[in-house]
Amino acid sequence: MPKSKSNLIQSVDRALRILECFSRKESELGVTEIANRLDLHKSTTFGILNTLENRGYLCQNPENGKYKLGLKLFELGKLVEYGMDLRTSSLPYLKKLVDKYGETAHLAMRDGDQVIYIDKVEGEKAIKMSSQVGKRAYIYCTGVGKAVLAFMPEDNIKDIVKNIKFHKFTLNTITDLNELKLELEKIRNKRYCIDNEEIEVGLKCVAAPIMNYKNVSVGSISISGPTSRMNDERVDLISKDIKYVAVKISETLGYKMHCNN
Repeated sequence: MPKSKSNLIQSVDRALRILECFSRKESELGVTEIANRLDLHKSTTFGILNTLENRGYLCQNPENGKYKLGLKLFELGKLVEYGMDLRTSSLPYLKKLVDKYGETAHLAMRDGDQVIYIDKVEGEKAIKMSSQVGKRAYIYCTGVGKAVLAFMPEDNIKDIVKNIKFHKFTLNTITDLNELKLELEKIRNKRYCIDNEEIEVGLKCVAAPIMNYKNVSVGSISISGPTSRMNDERVDLISKDIKYVAVKISETLGYKMHCNN
């Protein structure tokens, strides 16, 4: 549902309207053209253009002084496209897992030092949980988060963990850096992870990483259910299936399984 215009931030709205001025027919526009089109003062327009250029969303043609869309928009567009492709290729596998176990399946992607849910499939037995598509999740205390974190390049892991502000959501939440490092090592050895009531009491999750052609995690999948149903025997069965499915999805991204993996 569209929000009231009274809630809009004027400067952000103006910046986005400027970006929307560009098209295939008008790939380059000058300050005066944009100002006249949007009925803005030239000085205001120039300030916004300068900011957008500084952030990489626009670039200026040195020959005529006009502006055109920058590579930052291309980068963001590719992220959206990538996420949509991943959802499309993952959905059949998520549905099979849900059909088999009757619980809730998630697909998540890394976004900076967090993960974001990009798909969710609920089974007949699914319980209500706080996760939803578009919602961000902590990387250190969720199954989808730990699965991604464990298989990132070492330098990236170091950068993320040194800035983590630990919050204790339950008695099982990892809040110690050394304990987290040990947990990540276990995950790498098993190639799956468990969130045993770390983010939500009564909820257990089994997750596995989705890898790209560089053998680096870009996302993860999980099966979540109530601890009363997620006993050791069931978790063992789910872990085998979810590792298999994660590899099959990863193969669509160019990943190749090595003997030592």
